[in-house]
Amino acid sequence: MDIVNLLRNLSQASGISGYETEVRDIVRQALEPFADEFRVDTMGNLIATKRGRTPAGAPRRSIMLAGHMDEIGLIVKDIKDGYPRVTDVGGIDHRTLLGQEVIVHGKRKLPGVIGSRPPHVLAPSDYEKPVPWDMLFIDTGLPEESLREVVQVGDLVTLRREFLELSEGYVSGKTFDDRAGVASLAVCLEMLAAMNHTWDVHAVSTIQEETGLKGATVAAFGLSPDIGIAVDVGFGAQPGVSPEESIKMNEGPAMAIGPNVHPLMQARLAETASKYEIPMQKEIIPGGSGTDGWAIQVARCGVPTAVLSIPLRYMHTSVETLNVKDVERTGRLMAMFISGLDEAFASQLGL
Repeated sequence: MDIVNLLRNLSQASGISGYETEVRDIVRQALEPFADEFRVDTMGNLIATKRGRTPAGAPRRSIMLAGHMDEIGLIVKDIKDGYPRVTDVGGIDHRTLLGQEVIVHGKRKLPGVIGSRPPHVLAPSDYEKPVPWDMLFIDTGLPEESLREVVQVGDLVTLRREFLELSEGYVSGKTFDDRAGVASLAVCLEMLAAMNHTWDVHAVSTIQEETGLKGATVAAFGLSPDIGIAVDVGFGAQPGVSPEESIKMNEGPAMAIGPNVHPLMQARLAETASKYEIPMQKEIIPGGSGTDGWAIQVARCGVPTAVLSIPLRYMHTSVETLNVKDVERTGRLMAMFISGLDEAFASQLGL
């Protein structure tokens, strides 16, 4: 699998929370060679299922893998003085917006730039403050009459950013949170295609994680898996972030340790990583992880869950940066873990 090209296609696709159709089609194309069944549930989650070879007389077991495909973005809330005014969908950091290129998804896609008043006319006190929402606007170059024919309140706006290959296996772009996790699901399914595994695998590209874990909530309830793994991104080591709050780049995924992770899932993943010499880190999360794993864990009567984090710099910006090897290692770790699942482990979990 060409992981770099997959990340490029996923990164540059549109899929703001609640509007994931375009990116979902790309995910399906990537997973199609490795899955036995596909379906899109009523919420919009893409569920790719790979059946296991369950021994005769044994109960059919399943694992749910989750990576969210939605992205943060903007939505038009007003058109004022000929310029669209916007607010955020999913917690975008408005400090990073000034000067960004965007695409306004109106009746046709319009390129635009986010502008504000020039610094020369600002009061001295304003220099030290981020530009407030009401001072940001999008310039499409269209006069107001023409703009209103194409753009209306409620239209979505995505950041426009070309995928960039850096040195030493690093890449940069938008929406790696969490399309890097989705790419790791593809790596996992590709590896499982050459393995003998007994449990069914539901690889779910979830929707609306950024607005409240909605996709994972309904997918886990509907699938009712025996166990689950959520893959998201974690704060990669970078200037301004303490070592205690970050994970190292290019040293494999981090396994969350805390109440969102079942101790036996944690131990089994650590054992798998050690057995197959897959680099893996630890990430202490003493409360809610804020990931799909938080929703999976409490589905129905409870699901033993683990959370893996791919190291990522500059989260929730348009220049998110990761190392491709960490995506591959995450997918490989899940594949080796799944290949070793058996009824003895299910019994340990009390299933």
